[in-house]
Amino acid sequence: MAGLYVHIPFCQTRCRYCDFYSTTVLHRREAYVAALLREIGSRKQELTEPIRTIYFGGGTPSQLRAEDIARLIEAIGTETAEEITVEMNPGDADETYLTTLRRAGVNRLSMGVQSMHDERLRLIGRRHTAAQAREAVSMARKAGFENLSLDLIYGLPGQTMAEWQEDVEQLLALKPEHISAYCLQWEEGTALMQMMERGEVEMTDDETEMAMYDWLMERLQEAGYAHYEVSNFARPGFASRHNSSYWDNTPYLGIGAAAHSYDGKIRSSNPADIAQYIRGAAREEEVLTEDDRYNERIMLGLRTARGVARTEIRDGQAVERLIQRGLLREEGTHVVATRQGLHILNSIIETLMI
Repeated sequence: MAGLYVHIPFCQTRCRYCDFYSTTVLHRREAYVAALLREIGSRKQELTEPIRTIYFGGGTPSQLRAEDIARLIEAIGTETAEEITVEMNPGDADETYLTTLRRAGVNRLSMGVQSMHDERLRLIGRRHTAAQAREAVSMARKAGFENLSLDLIYGLPGQTMAEWQEDVEQLLALKPEHISAYCLQWEEGTALMQMMERGEVEMTDDETEMAMYDWLMERLQEAGYAHYEVSNFARPGFASRHNSSYWDNTPYLGIGAAAHSYDGKIRSSNPADIAQYIRGAAREEEVLTEDDRYNERIMLGLRTARGVARTEIRDGQAVERLIQRGLLREEGTHVVATRQGLHILNSIIETLMI
């Protein structure tokens, strides 16, 4: 088993851009933890291989008590775990909380910084400040964390190239081992989309977003970070082991409301509803066809620096055309997206899928 994912859907407030399954109904946390412990106990038989990675995502996992996360880790078992990650809002960090996590075996933190400009953080509904992000990193180091991942978002409303460059430089000054940088996605039904529809904010134009991404890639490479996946950069030895298993199309087990599992042939999902999950509602299952699995190998592989084996791609002529257009390049036996290709990666993937 590549890894085990635990979904913690609780958020103190909802970010304006987010459409992940989450809730601000915090009084259900105790019952939810109890349900997680039941599911962990009942599904351990599905783990046919040792657990190598554990990942607490959300939502905001740091909205649980550190002691509850420790209980969940103990129930899972850490004998074979190499990487245990907890996502955290910088505003939740304090020395006692971080020390408790570290003692429980957590050895990697992923903090959603998103911007180092308070005006932009307020606009998108983040509840921390840039100063709190810096302080959270300092406290994490004091607690003994040597593997920190920090997230940024580019293409935010009103964000200029100069501001984006300041964000990246300020993040680099914190010396994280890993950086994730995502282009803002405008999702239907989110508060930010509604603000745009009312004319209160505007989308960043495509040319500016592409320029931000190009500059990011160059700057992080210069700073010693390997660009190992479309949105992810790491110092040597610090690529996310858990997330890399997803991109490798390796089986994984998902625990919690809205969590997905995959055994190589069947994908299952828990109900995206806390009440149903606590009651023990059944998971839904989808049996993937060989074409489905092929499409996923293409989609996931081309997101990575490793790419996809050329012999595995069914449409060799399409691959050749994409190489001639400068959108793919050969790396030994594999093909990978070029810098130009990364800008239209979804289109490339659609061309090669069945």
